[in-house]
Amino acid sequence: MSLFIGLMSGTSLDGVDGVLVEFWAGAARTMASHHLPYPAPLLAELRALQAAGDNELEREALAGIGIAQVYAQCVAALLEKSGMQAADVRAIGAHGQTIRHRPELGYTRQTINGAVLAELSCIDAIVDFRSRDVAAGGQGAPLVPAAHLALFGEPGRTRVLANIGGIGNISVLPADGHVTGFDTGPGNVLIDEWTRLHLGKPYDEQGAWAASGTVLPALLQSLLAEPYFALPPPKSTGRDLFHLDWVHARLAGFESAATQDVAATLTQLTAITLARGIREHAPDADALFVCGGGAFNATLLGMLATELGSGVKVQTTLALGADPSHVEALCWAWLAWRFDERKAGNLPSVTGAGGERVLGALYPR
Repeated sequence: MSLFIGLMSGTSLDGVDGVLVEFWAGAARTMASHHLPYPAPLLAELRALQAAGDNELEREALAGIGIAQVYAQCVAALLEKSGMQAADVRAIGAHGQTIRHRPELGYTRQTINGAVLAELSCIDAIVDFRSRDVAAGGQGAPLVPAAHLALFGEPGRTRVLANIGGIGNISVLPADGHVTGFDTGPGNVLIDEWTRLHLGKPYDEQGAWAASGTVLPALLQSLLAEPYFALPPPKSTGRDLFHLDWVHARLAGFESAATQDVAATLTQLTAITLARGIREHAPDADALFVCGGGAFNATLLGMLATELGSGVKVQTTLALGADPSHVEALCWAWLAWRFDERKAGNLPSVTGAGGERVLGALYPR
C-alpha cells in the first residue's frame, strides 16, 4: 500500500483542500478528504501579497509559515479521519499558494514553507512543483492534465475535463493519447471578486446573483478583447492578469450598469472562453466533466452547456467517481507519487517545456 497526501490551495484563496490517497498499479482510491479555510488574518495577507507592496520578502516568508501550519492541520485531520499514522504515509504533495506566476520572466512563486510542513507533519513534504517545468522552458501550468490522463483517461474516446477554480483550465484527453491543455482565462476569480465587492460574500452561490441579471453584449465584447484569449497554447495565467482592476478598466462607459448584469456578464465570459477552448481543441468531444468550485455554479454550467450545444453533455466529475471539490488535491497526491517514483509529472505538449521532467522539491521528514 502506497499512501500519499495531496494538498491544494488555489487562486480562489478559499483555503486548503486535502486528500489521503492510496495508489497501486496506476489506480487510486481516496481514503479521506478535508477542507480548511484560511484564518482571516492569513487570508488578508495572501490577498495583499497578490500585488506589489512594502516589505514583501519578510511578509511572504511569514505567510509561507502560516500556510504550512494550516496545511499541517489539514494533514492531521486526514490522518484522524482515516485512522492512519504519519509513518504510514509516503509523502505529501503540497501546492502552496500562488502569489506570482510569470513564466515569461522565468519564474513562478507558490508560497509555502516546506521545511515547516515536514517538521509539523513528520511526513516527507514535496513542494514547488511548477518551477522545474518553468526552468525547462515551460509555463509551469497547468500540471493537472498529466494526472487527469492517468486517472480519468479512456482509451479510444476523447474526454475533456475542465477545472474551474479561480482560473479556468481544460485538459483534452483525446482518443489518440496526445494530450493538450491550457488555462482558458478567468474561472471564478472575477465573479468572486465582484461578488465580494458588491454583496460582501465570498462567492455567488449557485450563480443565483448572476442569474438575476442580464448579460451586457457590449461589455462582454470589451472583456473578450483581452489579448490573452487569442494566444495559442501553451499558455497559463493567474491573478497577475485577471483581477478587479482589470474589470474596472473595462467598465468605462458602463458605469450605470446594474451590478447583477455585470455579474452575469463575467459569468458568461468564463463560459465562453472555456467553450471556445473546447470547441477548438476537442471538436470530437461529446462529454465535458467539470471540477473545482465552478462545478457548483448552476448558472455557469448552464451557460457553458448552451455555448457548447446539445452535442456535448456537461456534467461534473462525480460521473467519473471523483468529488469535484477534491480533484485538484488528488492531482497533487498523484504528482507526489510520481516524484517518489522519480517519474515525470509534466506533459511538454501541455506546458511547452523542453521535455518531461520530475517535478518538485523534497523536504524529508
